[in-house]
Amino acid sequence: MFGALRSQLVTRQCNTNKWVTLPPVTASAAATATVEVKENRVLPRPTTALKWVLQCCPNLPRALVHKLFRLRQVRIASPAPDPHHQTFKRVAAKDTLNTGDRILLPQSVKQTPTHDHKHHSQLTTPEINFIRTLLIYKDPAILVLNKPPGMPVQGGINIKRSMDVVAASCLNYEYSQPPRLVHRLDRDCSGILVMGRTQTSTTLLHSIFREKTSRALDDIGKEKRILQRKYWALVLGCPKRPKGLVTASLGKVVVDNGRSDRITIVDKSTLMSSQHAITEYRMIASSSKGYTWLELSPLTGRKHQLRVHCAEVLGTPIVGDYKYGWQAHRKWGHFDLSNVKDSCEEEHHREETLPFGLNLNKGSISETHPRLHLHCKKIVLPDISRALQNVQSSSNCDLSLVEGLELVADLPPYMQRSWDLTH
Repeated sequence: MFGALRSQLVTRQCNTNKWVTLPPVTASAAATATVEVKENRVLPRPTTALKWVLQCCPNLPRALVHKLFRLRQVRIASPAPDPHHQTFKRVAAKDTLNTGDRILLPQSVKQTPTHDHKHHSQLTTPEINFIRTLLIYKDPAILVLNKPPGMPVQGGINIKRSMDVVAASCLNYEYSQPPRLVHRLDRDCSGILVMGRTQTSTTLLHSIFREKTSRALDDIGKEKRILQRKYWALVLGCPKRPKGLVTASLGKVVVDNGRSDRITIVDKSTLMSSQHAITEYRMIASSSKGYTWLELSPLTGRKHQLRVHCAEVLGTPIVGDYKYGWQAHRKWGHFDLSNVKDSCEEEHHREETLPFGLNLNKGSISETHPRLHLHCKKIVLPDISRALQNVQSSSNCDLSLVEGLELVADLPPYMQRSWDLTH
């Protein structure tokens, strides 16, 4: 039921014979089971009941674990001199644990179907081999993939195969836990996708990405930052200045009579809720045909931030972005857009030459229906594995002193072809 930990679980009596007891919390787990980032410092935090259950039962569906806590069906037994006279009480998901505490789950969890990450999505051998070719870096704490365009990072309505599902199916390697997402890329965007290999490394990465957005104003003008992300984009036209800073808040509006929504620039003084969004940009190269290659560095992590800042602030929408640059593409005149409704209906989806129906060759600017030309080219982040080792050996760790990892992802073939055509 619980994989490698099944032999460690024992049934204990608590009024009735209806509880499954997890292993006791160890001293090291109680002290440093999870971490957080504050002002670039990694600080240990005592483990919570939720984190301990997830750690002990990696194959138990997370939704079920949350439901058990929500229905107050989880108990805690603190150490007692006489194990036959222990007291049991309800425990909340966020309650912190001490050394020796035991968590008790209802016996019904033994009959719950568990996640089998090796066979969950029934990948074929070609699909598994393809996903593994996307791996560009691996260490004890993280995995880094070069995400192909056209593949969503997370499941949803009408999405059968996503990066999180397929990674859990074939990128566990020797770990019992599946890799977890720590940030997002748009479906049609390509490039670096970082995943945490353990609960602790995932928590630390989440904290780093959140800290980056909340402290974005402090990072303006800094050459060295804890987290750096650089995207390459091919845009229509040319910005007025070769480099600069875009600080324009974003908000969501509903369109098509409620059938869809889009992100747009909003005035902070309006009643619409907005999120501050900051992007640095610089020109990499320009073409006599009117195209420009930009390097975009988002200091915040907002949905469609780069696409909206390029289209609505710089006035240079990204090639292939028909959601935010439809009118610009029509005026451009280089493309036949008469039958294009959405980027996901492009010609490249009809030609299935790779697993998952992907075709990375079609979509350059030499074709009538170019694809989105937005690629996460480079990410620099602290060596998470080393940072966690430092936390274990001391009370905290300064991320600014940890050696950084520089991760680089090659352009997909169709973007490389556009690059060659504009030089």
